Amino acid sequence: MLAGTGSDVGKSILATALCRIFLQDGYTPAPFKAQNMALNSYATPDGQEIGRAQAVQAEAAGLACHTDMNPLLLKPQSDHTSQVVLNGRPIGNSDAYDLWKRRGKQASSEATPIDFRAEVCAAFDRLAASHNPIVMEGAGSISELNLRSTDIVNLPMARHAGADVILVGDIDRGGIFASVYGSIALQSPEDRSLIKGIIVNKFRGDLRLFDDGRRMLEQLCGVPVLGVVPYVNDIHIEEEDSVALAEKARHAERGKVNIAVVMLRHISNYTDFDALEQDTRVHLYYSNNTDELLKADIIILPGSKSTLSDLYELRRNGAAQAIGQAHRRGATILGICGGYQMMGIEVLDPDHIEGDIDRLPGLGLLPITTTMSGQKITRQARFRLLTGGDNGTDGTLTGYEIHLGSTRPFGNAPQRPFAVLDDGRHDGYVASDRCMGTYLHGVLDNSAFVDRLLAPFAQKLNMAQQHFDYQAFKQQQYDLLADHVRRHVDMERIYQILLDNSE
Repeated sequence: MLAGTGSDVGKSILATALCRIFLQDGYTPAPFKAQNMALNSYATPDGQEIGRAQAVQAEAAGLACHTDMNPLLLKPQSDHTSQVVLNGRPIGNSDAYDLWKRRGKQASSEATPIDFRAEVCAAFDRLAASHNPIVMEGAGSISELNLRSTDIVNLPMARHAGADVILVGDIDRGGIFASVYGSIALQSPEDRSLIKGIIVNKFRGDLRLFDDGRRMLEQLCGVPVLGVVPYVNDIHIEEEDSVALAEKARHAERGKVNIAVVMLRHISNYTDFDALEQDTRVHLYYSNNTDELLKADIIILPGSKSTLSDLYELRRNGAAQAIGQAHRRGATILGICGGYQMMGIEVLDPDHIEGDIDRLPGLGLLPITTTMSGQKITRQARFRLLTGGDNGTDGTLTGYEIHLGSTRPFGNAPQRPFAVLDDGRHDGYVASDRCMGTYLHGVLDNSAFVDRLLAPFAQKLNMAQQHFDYQAFKQQQYDLLADHVRRHVDMERIYQILLDNSE
């Protein structure tokens, strides 16, 4: 288990690296995180929902993702409430008090309370029966004393699994000695004995400057330092924590196709745009500033965990008007999932699935109407793009759906679907080659669609450049990450720790 001194110390990235390393070394690894809190999620092949980080780790391990890798997922809906997804399916909403103090017993509408600890332990046991080693990930800090009695993701989970724990500390934020020593010192003797090593992460500068610090840390904690991993910004792994959004570009640039992702308060699945961030033909940035939106060649309305709330905010802050004005000036508008719903004539919520708003007018860019419903659709999809609503195709592409609500043409508007899925269903709507929407996350990972999206801006493109293969790029990044961690972490010692545990 990779446990942390706090949030965003690099546990997920290091877990991804270990999954790849174990795969390279001939093992059959699998990732596991008992409970995750994230807006970025992913659909498994059998149509269930898990945290995006475990889907990425599974990909690094050469596996199809499964709900047993992340049996409990919390998707924040406000500062106080989250949707609870158990074994891939939503079971209701819970506020923080119910979930943590009452162990989630109010999260389900069923009469029988749910034993989340038993559920996540059962998922681990199923996974461990067919994979070795399991690369576990903790959540946040292991020293939140007020949550210890209800903790199901950190050291209590390690105890169930019989896991060796490696504590990860972030030296970039400062206070590495206090955070590592304090995290270990605050554990019970039983839990302290599980911690077999320390990894100091995100080091900047000459590693030799920390040689003395490494020895001091080992003496202070009585635990070996297994590695000091330098900070890198040229290896690109999809991230799920919203902290990563703070580092994204915010402004347009000259000389490239500028693509603005509208910054929503409840933005979800922003990994949809990772491929575009690596495409050298374009400059991708996030903004709800009206001036910056008007500079964009392409504006993308992303997914949202609260479509009506975000639509209301777009109207309040002027972004909705700016998007319409940009489109009239020639910008392409693409909506994905919740963003697709916002592009229509109206969004209806008669059963108050999302809140107290019954209806809001949409942006009026697509002749569609959406009605929210309580049933969540989650599934992977293979599909063919439809050109202008006819039967022309651009080959078979892949994506996935995670959404509430159903969408249909408004009034007598004609059917002009964006894509046809391999089961014959139609998806999305195309008003023109510069105005379209889809429920399909991952559509921008497909170079055929990205090439089509960029085609109207050929004058800004380097026509000699080939299209960008994002799938090959991701596999290359996993290998680069594994190489980086091998150079700076004592893998021989990690293998010895695993061997000692198995004996």
